[in-house]
Amino acid sequence: MKRAAIYCRVSTAAQGTDRQSVELLQFADRAGYEVVGTFEETVSGAKTVARDRPERAKVLALAQMRAIDVILVTELSRWGRSTQDLVATLDELQAWGVSLLTLSGAHFDLSTAQGKMFAQLMSVLAEFERGLLRERVKSGLQAARARGVVLGRQPGFAPTQRRKGALILSMRNQGKSIRAIAAELAISTATVQRVLKRGKATTGLLSDR
Repeated sequence: MKRAAIYCRVSTAAQGTDRQSVELLQFADRAGYEVVGTFEETVSGAKTVARDRPERAKVLALAQMRAIDVILVTELSRWGRSTQDLVATLDELQAWGVSLLTLSGAHFDLSTAQGKMFAQLMSVLAEFERGLLRERVKSGLQAARARGVVLGRQPGFAPTQRRKGALILSMRNQGKSIRAIAAELAISTATVQRVLKRGKATTGLLSDR
C-alpha cells in the first residue's frame, strides 16, 4: 500500500482547510493510500520564501526520507508558489521517487512515463516564463531611461523595489492596476504603491489612475 501525505493550504484564516482535507481523505481512501499525515497551513500564495510554509517543508522532509510515496493536494496552486517553485519541487520529488497528485488539473505521478513527461513540460514552461520576465524587465528599463527615470540604487528603496521598479512603472503606464502588477510580480500592493509614488515624484509622468 502506498503511503500518502495530504497537504492543504488556504490564503486567509477565514477560509479554513476542512473542505480540502475531507476531499483528499476521500480520494486517498478510493485510491487505497495509507495516509501518514495531514498538513494544513494558512499562508498567501504570494509568499515566495520557503520558511513561510513550514508545513509544506515537513511534507518535503518526509519525501526526502522516503517516508511517503505520494503527496495529495486539491490543485497545483495549493502546492506551488510559482511555476519555477513547482518545477523545482517536482525535480526534488522525482529524485526521491515521490509523486504529486491533484484532484483537479495535471497529475504528476512520477512513477509513470506520462508523469515524467508533464514534469519535463513544466520545466520548459518555467524557462519560457523566466525568458519573458527578463524581456519585460529589459523593456521596462529602456522605457524608464527614455522617460528620464534615474535607475540604480536609490536611498529609501528596498531591494525588491530597486530590482523591479522600472518594470512596475512600465506596467503601470500600460494601464495595469496596482493589484494586477502585484500579482504578476509576486510582490505586495504596498511595494507597488511605494514604487509608483517614488516614480511619480521623480518623473511626474504617472497618472493618478
